[in-house]
Amino acid sequence: MELEQYIRDIPDFPKEGIVFKDITPLLASPEGFRGAIDTIAAAYADAGVTKVMGAEARGFIFGGALAYKLGAGFVPARKPGKLPWNTTSHTYELEYGTDSLEVHTDAFIADDVVLIVDDVLATGGTAAAKASLVEKIGAKVAGFAFLIELDFLGGREKLGEPKIVSLIHVS
Repeated sequence: MELEQYIRDIPDFPKEGIVFKDITPLLASPEGFRGAIDTIAAAYADAGVTKVMGAEARGFIFGGALAYKLGAGFVPARKPGKLPWNTTSHTYELEYGTDSLEVHTDAFIADDVVLIVDDVLATGGTAAAKASLVEKIGAKVAGFAFLIELDFLGGREKLGEPKIVSLIHVS
């Protein structure tokens, strides 16, 4: 399936010189969305995934569907102050400052095998932060899955050894 057909380029958004990859046509297409979920799930079918982690907001969309497909639990990674229970956090560097993500302290157990999911892999900072949260709690990262990878930003290099599956590559 050619998933690229479901991605719309929006020039100069959110600022001049950026070409935004709009995934909403893929989400609106039953065939496109199912194709993306089924392809990622097939890549991790034998990995023993017990939890899928996604960050708000688009990581929730893909993460929830993949957790269901893989028979795993779903763990939301959220901005600080959004989760109602005891949390652990990780602060990471962005091109323009810092950001943080949190998960509940009981989101993972030591035996969990976690698939980290998001819509886009850009510089790798957010994905690496999610991996740090998984490891901080003592679980294992099975790998990463992305709908789109912006190869020219080199984010893959920040993610280390785990398996990385990206369905669409942008050079």
